[in-house]
Amino acid sequence: MAIDPSKLISQRAFDIDASGIRKVFDLAAKLKDPINLSIGQPDFDVPEVLKQSVIRAINSGKNSYTPTQGIAQLINPIKAQVTAENKWEDPGVLILSGTSAGLVLAMLAALNPGDEVLFLDPYFVMYKHLPKLCGAVPVAVDSYPDFRLHVDRLKAAITPRSKMFILCSPGNPTGITYTQEELQAVADIAKEHNLLVIADEIYDAFCYQKHLSIAPLLPEQCIVLKGFSKTYGMTGWRLGYAAGPKAIVDQMTKLQQYTFVCAPSMVQYAAIDTLTPPGVDMSAHIANYKTKRDRVVNGLKDLFEINLPGGAFYVFPKVPECGGKAVSATEFVHQAIERNVLIIPGNVFSGRDSHFRISYATSDNKLDEGIAILRELAKDIRR
Repeated sequence: MAIDPSKLISQRAFDIDASGIRKVFDLAAKLKDPINLSIGQPDFDVPEVLKQSVIRAINSGKNSYTPTQGIAQLINPIKAQVTAENKWEDPGVLILSGTSAGLVLAMLAALNPGDEVLFLDPYFVMYKHLPKLCGAVPVAVDSYPDFRLHVDRLKAAITPRSKMFILCSPGNPTGITYTQEELQAVADIAKEHNLLVIADEIYDAFCYQKHLSIAPLLPEQCIVLKGFSKTYGMTGWRLGYAAGPKAIVDQMTKLQQYTFVCAPSMVQYAAIDTLTPPGVDMSAHIANYKTKRDRVVNGLKDLFEINLPGGAFYVFPKVPECGGKAVSATEFVHQAIERNVLIIPGNVFSGRDSHFRISYATSDNKLDEGIAILRELAKDIRR
């Protein structure tokens, strides 16, 4: 008797859709040398000094498990930095296998079945799905059309089951950064309703003005997630950290013992160089990405509705209308792929399908080619 494999799969697995980004990649699999504006990672390589550091760590035998919380040589400078930046007293610090691991561990540590997790729509794809793995309920709070924090909408979404709010600044997919006034409003709401705020700051280095964090406003109710992957082009090395109240970070550390075990040992040793003088200067790359942002926005703003990103390396334009009628982002993306341009439809990151994500983490030549094709497509739609 044949066994139906679907009977062996959990309902929680069925409840989570495959990544829409992967679906775009499947559509584009047959393209030759596509203009790829879809990748959510820097296009520069890991700095040579960090490559040599990780090689030295490997050659010197730093290849075993580390303590679950991470090595002291990395934790201590991170703790000092977090304390200085946020004016926190004695925060807990946990070294992670990427900030994604921090999202998982924070939710496992804080959420009970039925608790609600709030976040702004559009959102990073994990925000919608990870709460479900914990038996919690994702609650997307509309931020259209400007992608700002609308305090009245956030307040209206809060219920007695609300437990957590995730704030990503600069944001993915919009690149939007929040003002001090917006951060203060969130902090006030969090205190009033006893919410744990997860400050996802993986793109903090890619900020085209001074980066502002909610962390100093919520010393007892905030978990900050930061990482090395985006800043130093080492996305495959999987390294980040969580900082926050010790009581919560201790629970995350305990749960890491039974999940991720520890962050990659040799990468931890290499990352020490980023935090100790003279450090690793990435300012030229950041300045270059600001130029790329301006290149994309200036190249498209007359044909597309665009909110100027304050950071990260994404732009989230609205699809032009056709004869006064809306065109779905999914349809628009399919047409772009037919013209050899890879972009991501907005419904991957949102309850709406009206916008699309451009990643400008690529060469200027590819950007110019992509801009030209997107302009042609927009004009064709409007005819």
